[in-house]
Amino acid sequence: MTATRGLEGIVAAESSICSIVDGVLCYGGINIDELAEHATFEEVVYLLWHGALPKRDQLETLKKQLGEAAAVPAEVIDSIRKYPQGIHPMAALRTAVSSLALYDKEAQDMSPEANYRKAIRLMAQTPTLIAAYARLRKGLEPVAPKADYTIAKNFLYMLKGEEPTETAIKALDVALILHADHELNASTFAARVTVATLTDIYSGIVSAIGTLKGPLHGGANEAVAKMLTEIGTMDKVEGYVRNKLDNKEKIMGFGHRVYKDGDPRAKWLKQMSKALTAQIGRPELYEMSVKIDDMVTGEKGLKPNVDFYSASVYISLGLEIDLFTPIFAISRMSGWTAHIMEQYENNRLIRPRADYTGPVGKHYVPIDQR
Repeated sequence: MTATRGLEGIVAAESSICSIVDGVLCYGGINIDELAEHATFEEVVYLLWHGALPKRDQLETLKKQLGEAAAVPAEVIDSIRKYPQGIHPMAALRTAVSSLALYDKEAQDMSPEANYRKAIRLMAQTPTLIAAYARLRKGLEPVAPKADYTIAKNFLYMLKGEEPTETAIKALDVALILHADHELNASTFAARVTVATLTDIYSGIVSAIGTLKGPLHGGANEAVAKMLTEIGTMDKVEGYVRNKLDNKEKIMGFGHRVYKDGDPRAKWLKQMSKALTAQIGRPELYEMSVKIDDMVTGEKGLKPNVDFYSASVYISLGLEIDLFTPIFAISRMSGWTAHIMEQYENNRLIRPRADYTGPVGKHYVPIDQR
């Protein structure tokens, strides 16, 4: 056996949910460009779960189910109140989602019907959990979700306690579409490995959240935002980037293992960044991003990925930096649950081998002779 570091290039599963072929990202066979331009996030959720876009009545049914499931058990909110100050929102989300299982009577029901209902609850309640934690840590009371709001609108409403603008709703909705799934990314693979043991869906999602939390996966957008904040002004961009490049330090938000000619999602976020930063009177965020992009792409040949321009988009929406990755989790919940349900349908335990590199032929030595 020969080990492949990071399983790069290894096909580990068959899936009909998402494809990346020749740099083109599709959900259920539909190009991400078409979905970003025309679809709503709820349509994409249905597409990932069912393999086809919903008809009008099917979409309305799903929206009704999501709206009715958005409220979180009071016991879970009470537990969030007791979380230590200063913890990362992804740690809070990981714990809160695990807590949801304790109050779900169907948590251990492994029937396809029960798992679908749990997927609806997870999709609907994740924004509620994040918004509740974001408010509670600032001494504010959680805002209850509204059953007739979309996921994007509800999240912004629960987070701020006021009606969001149509521009903000549309921007977040598109961002959710772009992040919804990405084939066997690290967190999705973690979820599939977990549920391949036939454990429950909540355990799979907790594994996924823990994986997304890392800076080499979902946490990269936070790192980009912190970089923009650290640079501060346009005149400092060149010196900052030059210093990073000269010292061979990683600049987050660039390059992607499966895209050689650039991440197809990045262009949409770049457009949104330009429009939103101008709208809030902070065009320098976009201009700084473009300058960094030009330097890194020009000198390293690395193009921006989905994380790079999403940072300035989320800043423009008035979102706190440490909420960027949890918002990623809201979106990716649709893909995670789709993959978990697909894994259950045709399950086989995922158990690769390791290429042993340690010593051989050693023997036990009594403790007084060591």
